Amino acid sequence: MRLGRDVLDGKLVVALLNALPALLIGSGLALFVGIPAGFALGRSRALATMFDPVIDAVYTIPPVAFVPFLIIWFGLYLWARVALVFLMSIFEVIIAVSTGARDVNPGFLDVGRAFGARGLMLAWKVTLPAMLPFLFLAVRIALVRGINAMITAELFFAAVNLGFLMNDDARRFDTAGLLSVIVLLALFGLLVQEGLKVLEARALPWHLREAA
Repeated sequence: MRLGRDVLDGKLVVALLNALPALLIGSGLALFVGIPAGFALGRSRALATMFDPVIDAVYTIPPVAFVPFLIIWFGLYLWARVALVFLMSIFEVIIAVSTGARDVNPGFLDVGRAFGARGLMLAWKVTLPAMLPFLFLAVRIALVRGINAMITAELFFAAVNLGFLMNDDARRFDTAGLLSVIVLLALFGLLVQEGLKVLEARALPWHLREAA
């Protein structure tokens, strides 16, 4: 099988590893910005009224439309790729987290207030724990969208790593080589998602029991 041969000779694995920094940095930044932004929008009607239309409007623009600007601002290599991963992940993270913040059971908040929790303590002790399933969802979304953005960046910016392999295979009409890259990415995405599901099952067994 072509995928097995390409993996064994190391070129696919090396290309994937070289592409991972953009994924990890971009997704990490999307979570770092998106989680507090989503929390603020979910818990504040005023902020939601002000910024929800802006987020909805920008969200409808295909992220690849920003590629020319990213090339001008960041060049063709790592930081342009990081920026594209960030743009393709941030809005889904904000939407997921804001939905979780809005859906916190008011009864939980009332109980917290009855025990004297206010402000930051209420958020830390009650709201955030109640939102944990949505936070895990946000991490999964950020990484899955980040993988999508990672390969998009490989194709739209300078063709290095996986993008170089795909372009080289396309020039030689090597469909088996192209498919090996695609299958590798699919397997990598599946591994990431299943790993996060296992982590969520261990961290939030109560949530899975409620869902069942």
